[in-house]
Amino acid sequence: MNTAWQKFLEGRGAHFGENSQSNEPQHFGDLDFGDLQSELKHAQNDTILAPLSHLGVIRCTGEDSAAFLHNLMTNDIKGITPQSAILCGFCTAKGRLLADFVVWRDGPESADYLLQLSADIQPALQKKLSMYVLRSKAKLSDASDEIVLLGLSGPAAEIAIKTLTGDVPTTPYSVTQFEHGQVIRLDAQGRRFQLAVQASAAEAIWMRLSEHAQPVGTAAWRWLDIINGKPLITAATQEAFVPQMVNLDLIGGVSFTKGCYPGQEIVARTKYLGKVKRRTLLAHVAGGQPTAGNDVYSSALPDQSSGKVVNAAAAPDGGFDVLIELITANAQGSEVRLGAVDGPVVAFRALPYSLE
Repeated sequence: MNTAWQKFLEGRGAHFGENSQSNEPQHFGDLDFGDLQSELKHAQNDTILAPLSHLGVIRCTGEDSAAFLHNLMTNDIKGITPQSAILCGFCTAKGRLLADFVVWRDGPESADYLLQLSADIQPALQKKLSMYVLRSKAKLSDASDEIVLLGLSGPAAEIAIKTLTGDVPTTPYSVTQFEHGQVIRLDAQGRRFQLAVQASAAEAIWMRLSEHAQPVGTAAWRWLDIINGKPLITAATQEAFVPQMVNLDLIGGVSFTKGCYPGQEIVARTKYLGKVKRRTLLAHVAGGQPTAGNDVYSSALPDQSSGKVVNAAAAPDGGFDVLIELITANAQGSEVRLGAVDGPVVAFRALPYSLE
């Protein structure tokens, strides 16, 4: 994280990492503003503004950038315009996700691509992707210091964006380019936006947006991602899932027509040779402290794990909301528990999109 930006947030009451006052398990890059439950309530009911310090950014530059990334990712990188962003994944040869990304263009005239991913895996993924460059005219670099990521959500989010930029992206993953960066719309309702802004302008933009929104920490934003069914691959879940297991195909992160990429044969076979048997479901756990990678157990198969926690975050009304990858048949008519066959009961909730 940019040092000046971190000091600015600390001056406004932010607590980082081990100094965080959150009672939930710490995640890489976590920060809060001192009252987790209050921040979660604001995220549930009000307009909030969050520094996305748990996320990192890789810059890909060079005339072959589009072709280079297109040949590696699960989605159509060549189709990205300055007015659009996409979700995608990067897989092993066995089709297992090493990372998932949001990708967009850095400016209306720029040929650079920005790849957002979990900050805890960013250095290793950047190094691994660099191994594929070979003779391509493309270069990868860490952009996490030069670009500040902000999340804005709530009933006044659209008004706040319009006040800042004069224009609001109109559809999910459409982009508005403005003087100091980009705004990406995350939902159809116009309640959730992400901003990628130049670090030099971040403080002024924060002050303007905070006139419309309550500052909250990363846990509140991670909770919003979870209840919206948006997975994030972290170090704990690398190589655990093929894209369909975390619903990446259902939320627009997989193209089945773009051609080859690492693991493409496995991903395509999963689609075309029958119904996907494992999916990620939204659930609530009243007890325990679920974390990414925890096993879950079903009464239908008590002797072996039926799935894993993809992401977890404290919920506004207590307990934890979680995304759980699971054999879908085991979620129907069976009791599912966290961590062990006698662990806390998992209560499933409806996702905001269909699993069909």
